[in-house]
Amino acid sequence: MNNSKVRVRFAPSPTGPLHMGGVRTALFNYLFAKKHGGDFILRIEDTDQTRFVPGAEEYIVESLNWCGLNPVEGPGTGGEFGPYRQSERKEIYKKYAGQLVESGWAYIAFDTPEEIDSLRKEAEEKKETFSYGIGTRESLNNSLKLSEEEVQKKIEAGENYVIRFKMPEDLDVTEDDIIRGQVTFNTTKSLDDKVLFKSDGMPTYHLANVVDDHLMKITHVIRGEEWLPSMPLHVLLYRALGWEETKPRFAHLPLILKPVGKGKLSKRDGDKMGFPVFPLKWTDPETGETFHGYREDGYFPEAFINLLALLGWNPGTEQEFFSLEELSEMFSLERVVKSGSRFDPEKAKWFNKHYFQQKTTPELAELFKPILKEKGVEAAGEKIERVVTEVKERCEFVSDLWEQGHYFFTAPTSFDEKTVKKRWKEDTPEKLLAIAELFKSIENWDTESIKESFSSFLNEKEWGFGVVMNPLRLCLVGGNMGPDLFAICEILGKEETISRIKSAIKAISN
Repeated sequence: MNNSKVRVRFAPSPTGPLHMGGVRTALFNYLFAKKHGGDFILRIEDTDQTRFVPGAEEYIVESLNWCGLNPVEGPGTGGEFGPYRQSERKEIYKKYAGQLVESGWAYIAFDTPEEIDSLRKEAEEKKETFSYGIGTRESLNNSLKLSEEEVQKKIEAGENYVIRFKMPEDLDVTEDDIIRGQVTFNTTKSLDDKVLFKSDGMPTYHLANVVDDHLMKITHVIRGEEWLPSMPLHVLLYRALGWEETKPRFAHLPLILKPVGKGKLSKRDGDKMGFPVFPLKWTDPETGETFHGYREDGYFPEAFINLLALLGWNPGTEQEFFSLEELSEMFSLERVVKSGSRFDPEKAKWFNKHYFQQKTTPELAELFKPILKEKGVEAAGEKIERVVTEVKERCEFVSDLWEQGHYFFTAPTSFDEKTVKKRWKEDTPEKLLAIAELFKSIENWDTESIKESFSSFLNEKEWGFGVVMNPLRLCLVGGNMGPDLFAICEILGKEETISRIKSAIKAISN
C-alpha cells in the first residue's frame, strides 16, 4: 500500500434506498478518514443501468448529509479525481479492459445469455453446477478458442461480446484483511472467469471498482462482508494491471443481523416488527410502496449514528454515548468484530431517549412547534416551553410531547371510562363545584398558591385527597395521566381550569 494520505471511499449503487448497513459502511469509512486526517469520498457506482432507480442517488446524498457524514469529494462536491459517477467514466474502463486482453489476463467471449442459460440447465439436470472458467472456457465461444481472424470478423459483424477475466489455474490468493486477518482463496476451487466489460459498453463492478480505487488513490477499502468473495479477483486485477505495489488494504465489515432469528437485517424485518431500516423515508417510484425512515420516525441523527457505531465496533470501554467527534478520535478497524451484530430496535429507542433528554427546553419547544401547527394549535412560546418542562421526562421522541401533553392545548372531549367508574361518586360533582368556587377566589394563580389553598380547603372540609384529586385530574386531562396537578392548573390558567371542571361535570353526569 502507498504510504500517502489516507483516502477512503463510500461507493453505493443507486439501485434503491440506502439501507442502514450501507450507512454504517459510510460511517466507518468516515471515522477512519477523520481519525487519520484523511479524505472521505463518495463515488456512485451506477454501471448496472438495468437496476438504476430514479431518485436513489439524491436519497444517498441526503442521507449522508442528515447523518453529518459529508464527503470532501463526490458528485456535486467536486474534487480533482472526478467524475465521481462511474457512468461518466466509461471511456476510462474500456482502455483498461483492452489492456487486460492484450496482456493475456482477459479474453473476449461471444456466448449469448441464452447459450449460457442452456449450459446451466444441462448441468443442473446432471446435478452439477456450470461455471464459466478454468474447466469450460476452452470449449466455449471466445477468443481463447477462436482464431484472431474469426474474432475480428465477429466484432466487425457487430456481434455482441463481453470481456472476461482469465482466472489463473490452481493459484492460492492470500490477502491480509484488517478485520479478518489472513484470508486465502484457491482460484480453481472457488473462482470463475468473471465478466469485466459488458456488451453495453459498461464495465462490471469488479473492473470499475479496481480502476477507480487506483486512479482515485484509495488507500483502504472498507466495505461489507458480502464483498469478501470478490477480494481475490480484485487482488488479481491489481496484479494484472501492474498496480500491486499501490493496491489498497482491505477491511470487510460484519453483517447487521435481524433482531430475532437468523440472517441479515432486511426491510421486511422492519415492516414486520415496526421499525425503520432506512435513514430517511423512501417511496418506491415504480410501486409507490413507502418505507419508514429514522428521520421521519423522529430519531435524532446523533442517536442513529451512535447506534450504528456500536453495531460491530467495540470501543473497549464501558462508554455507550459518543458524539461524532468522540467516535472519530476513538475509532479503529482493529476493534471491529468479525461476527455479525444483532440489531435491537428497543436499544435504538433508548439511544434516542438519551439524546432527547440532552436537548434544552427551548430546543425541544422549537421542534414541538411544527407538530402543534399541524394539530391546528396556536400557543405562546412561553407556554410551549412550560409544557415541555413538565412532560419531557416521559418522552423518547418529539412526537411523544403531544401524546404526553396534548391536554394542555385542547380540552378533553371524552373521559377515561375506567377512571370514571372507579373514581366518580355520587357526591363528586358537588365537591368539584365547591373546588371551582375556591379556585375563583385564589388571587395568585401559581402552582404553590393553588396547592396551599387547596390543601387548607380539604383539611377544613375533612375530605380525603384521593377523593377529589383523581376526579379533578380527570376533568382537566380526560384521564389518569400527567404531571403535578397544580402545575397543570397553573399552565391552563384560572379561567380554563374552572371551565374544564364545569364542562366535565356536565359531560360525565349525562
